[in-house]
Amino acid sequence: MTARDGGPDASPLVDAARIDEDLARALVAAQFPQWGDLPVRRVRDGGNDHRIFRLGDALSVRLPSAPGYVPQVRKEQEWLPRLAPELPLPIPAVEGVGEPSELFPAPWSVYRWMPGRPASVTEVADWARFASDLAAFLVRLRAVDATDAPAPGQHSAFRGGPLEHWDDEMSVILHRVHGRERDLASGIWRDALAAPSTGQPVWFHGDVSLNNLLVEDGELRAVIDFGCSGAGDPACDTVFRWTSTQPAAREQYRTDYDVDEGTWARGRGWALWKGLIMITNKPPGQAAFARHVLDRLFAEA
Repeated sequence: MTARDGGPDASPLVDAARIDEDLARALVAAQFPQWGDLPVRRVRDGGNDHRIFRLGDALSVRLPSAPGYVPQVRKEQEWLPRLAPELPLPIPAVEGVGEPSELFPAPWSVYRWMPGRPASVTEVADWARFASDLAAFLVRLRAVDATDAPAPGQHSAFRGGPLEHWDDEMSVILHRVHGRERDLASGIWRDALAAPSTGQPVWFHGDVSLNNLLVEDGELRAVIDFGCSGAGDPACDTVFRWTSTQPAAREQYRTDYDVDEGTWARGRGWALWKGLIMITNKPPGQAAFARHVLDRLFAEA
């Protein structure tokens, strides 16, 4: 069994509480002494699955924050350099492959620092163009040769795989909405399950959120965080249609992402699952975001 299947790299004792600037600095000094004198500072909005530290001006250090995220590391190290030449926008570039050690029991990476700010915290000049550029990127990603690419599994949070994987959980979280909304949610889920993927596996990103889309001068300039990527059903990448708060972006994405109605039906299932998972979250803004997603889905239904 390999890391791709949830094997040896899948469950070392990674403890997020230990991941701080001192650890990142020590790891760099031990394995990449050429960068050992560079300043290290935490990127506060670096995401949940990994902790990110700025290393000097041109680099960053990325460490998995829990055992379940460890399989993503080797996947990105192997595949990002192979995907990058095929894509119309920059993606993270691996500059150093960190190995497990006594300091940190999992693989980790040094990346080239990518300029820009997440679309969630900066201004976008034209949301329709933004959505069109994003769709073009994902359509091109789907066209990249997926031979030997990682199949959906733990590394992708099972995104890209059959929605049936989450059917038992959905039967529980459906009770987070009530009355007519529960009836609508049940119908969306039934329709999603009734539209199984019949195509060949293609590359998907797996986490098309505004936090993973970098903007400069109001335009989409880069796509980051391929931790949930793999080769399978691209329906999970349709969710931008419901997670975006911008009507122009939603409509343009619906036009340009260019998949069949069955894929959109499965995408509604993914968006519903995401919304119901997050509707009870406590961090600021997450429940409101989930409410927006569910409102869009129910309005369409």
